[in-house]
Amino acid sequence: MQIKTKAIVISTIKYGEADLIAKCFTQEKGLVSYMLKGIRKSKRGKLRMSMFQQVSLLEIEAFHRDNKNLQYLKEVKVFHPYQSLQSNVYKSTIVMFLAEVLKSCVQEEERNEALFRFLEESFVYLDQAESFKNFHLHFIVKLTRFLGFYPDSQSMDFPYFDMVNGVFQPKEYNSYSFNNSNSDLLKELMRHSDYREVNQIKLNQDRRKHFLDFMMLYYELHLQGFRKPKSLEILQQIF
Repeated sequence: MQIKTKAIVISTIKYGEADLIAKCFTQEKGLVSYMLKGIRKSKRGKLRMSMFQQVSLLEIEAFHRDNKNLQYLKEVKVFHPYQSLQSNVYKSTIVMFLAEVLKSCVQEEERNEALFRFLEESFVYLDQAESFKNFHLHFIVKLTRFLGFYPDSQSMDFPYFDMVNGVFQPKEYNSYSFNNSNSDLLKELMRHSDYREVNQIKLNQDRRKHFLDFMMLYYELHLQGFRKPKSLEILQQIF
């Protein structure tokens, strides 16, 4: 079957001497792995390595065969050329971290239009943004909505955030209940839907670090096999 769809590059891995396997989240088929034959040595082919950088936004035409782990691309073009996302060292550090998070937690091999739209709009925003120090914090919170464990917004009047059940509680019920600045910041981020609003929140590097550690623990509790990204430490040294 031949399909046309938008796709977001999540990760790539070298295969053999000249091939590349690209894992992409597609608008039509969810998560799909594509075999790119000879792309690492070819300089004149239609497919170029530069197209498959992390979170590149592509339009693809591909051959899909049922019950196959690897599919093949026929045509590829970049539908949104980034202006700064992959060249700005600060933005590219955020991208490296978020792509690693997505690789670990997005496993859907079926269409998820809402998740695709969220990812597309988020990365286009980051590419164009001038202020983005809190972007990754808001992204990590918003992503939980599509993964099935967004914190309960109806219980936000209570002080303790119970990580196990994803709700705010009036008192500490277990060892994963927290009443601290992380719980307060989580509420504040949940109250905002726009990335621009979140950039107005004044946070120092230490507070960002503690909140991100807090959220990574939340992910670990709710996603089997989730691993804290290797790039987390690099990100926290910069932001």
